Amino acid sequence: MKKVIAVLMTFIVSGCASPRETATALARDSGWQWSIVSAGKFDLASAEPEGQHAQTLWVYLEGDGVAYLSPTRPSSDPTPDDPVALRLALAQPPGSAIAYLARPCQYTLPGHNRGCTQGYWTSARYAPEVIDSTNLAIDAMKANAGASHVVLVGYSGGGAVAVLTATRRKDVAGIITVAANLDLAYWARRNGLTPLADSLDPANFAGAVATIPQIHFTGAQDKVVATDVVQAFVDKLPARAPVRIVEVPGFTHTCCWVETWNGLVIRPEVKPALGQQY
Repeated sequence: MKKVIAVLMTFIVSGCASPRETATALARDSGWQWSIVSAGKFDLASAEPEGQHAQTLWVYLEGDGVAYLSPTRPSSDPTPDDPVALRLALAQPPGSAIAYLARPCQYTLPGHNRGCTQGYWTSARYAPEVIDSTNLAIDAMKANAGASHVVLVGYSGGGAVAVLTATRRKDVAGIITVAANLDLAYWARRNGLTPLADSLDPANFAGAVATIPQIHFTGAQDKVVATDVVQAFVDKLPARAPVRIVEVPGFTHTCCWVETWNGLVIRPEVKPALGQQY
């Protein structure tokens, strides 16, 4: 009960706090340790419960955050106004080892700004060095938990990072994405956006994750990344790949994933797909 009250109080005061203060308070009020991990080119913000130990570690990857202030004006700080992936991680039912990882330069500026140029939250947000840094941070988290496998869970752009990260690992037991832009070329054409020229496109590496069990959640009312964007990625997988799209009626890009996550993540479609790693 005390934990629930603490989290509710964090929601109440978050309107007065900075995005970084909100995220760190959410983690710490839930008994998680917030830290900055030096990983490759970047310093990455992370959070995880202390003392957890399990064979499989679930790693939640944050979305793109505030990449632009307007269609032509990049942000000076990509930290999300709302840490959706962190809230998803905190909402997961107990019983699993869990960790949270932010994207480069989120929650770290100005004190930890290694590698933080605007390209890494605009055209190069999924660049090879971003994926390398993510992999190194996951290695450290996995060691902390004594895990042998990971399940990667990515929200929005974090879903693209989850797929790209999985292409470079041999220990991924499953991939779960939420409202994820998994075919960047199709997504850019569909929405009339400038292509992310300096980024890797998950759709170009679909074959490398074809044997990994995957669940891709989409919102039926999502105007940012609609189901057809995920379908474009899935269409590039073999017909018998262990992949399923779950479109949720009434959901948008932001609503109502956090409020219902503890039920969504144990839906019948998810648990059998991940098998013993769940």
